[in-house]
Amino acid sequence: MRGLNGKNVIVTGGAGAIGAAICRRFAGYGAKVGVFDRNFEGAKKVAVAIKGVACGVDITDYKAVADGIAAFEKAAGPTDILVNNAGWDQFVPFVDTTPDLWDKVIAINLNGPLNMSHVVLKGMVARGHGRVVNIASDAGRVGSSMEAVYSACKGGIIAFTKTVAREVARRGITLNTVCPGPTDTPLLAAVAGADERGQKIRAALVSAIPMKRVGQPEDIPGAVCFLASDDAAFITGQTISVSGGLTMHG
Repeated sequence: MRGLNGKNVIVTGGAGAIGAAICRRFAGYGAKVGVFDRNFEGAKKVAVAIKGVACGVDITDYKAVADGIAAFEKAAGPTDILVNNAGWDQFVPFVDTTPDLWDKVIAINLNGPLNMSHVVLKGMVARGHGRVVNIASDAGRVGSSMEAVYSACKGGIIAFTKTVAREVARRGITLNTVCPGPTDTPLLAAVAGADERGQKIRAALVSAIPMKRVGQPEDIPGAVCFLASDDAAFITGQTISVSGGLTMHG
């Protein structure tokens, strides 16, 4: 894809399954990747493999975000591309959740991307160029049982992306959203569980997907890299589902 070689990219949740796949794909296009993750040891493993820069950052902490971005930019240069990928959830019916769980889900899935974007966009606006790709979820487009607060956060990310895309459209900056459907990651395994209930959840997901499989981490980076590339220079404020046809929007 055009325009990725030599660019500086930050990927949050870079030590996770989808995040690591995104990091590898950008590195394959010649980008310098900042692997941001609360799990610093995991981030280092990914960074070593792709000759990137590992940053142990809790994205829910604004100061930690600002310090992490400053450290990456000192090592690599200004951030050209931001991918807000980090996320977390538990499968629980809403009436059985607690405010403490709400706070954790909101902090990671909504406040984290806001923190990252707020810091990175200031530099992008000053330089007159940048790409932001936010990883939301089809849960934010159509809802998802047992993921009420998570769905609310991801719907908020979609709306946030469209709004900021309008605000910075004349500054040479684009923002777009990629919405994975159910994807075969350790997070999905953890939130669904390995018991009979978890197997039923997984079977129901597969049944609902026209392609009759859950996504794989490597299914996601293509859409992300496209939206960050020069090939997508005239695309902003858009939402693309990568979900095997689970959702079809026209």
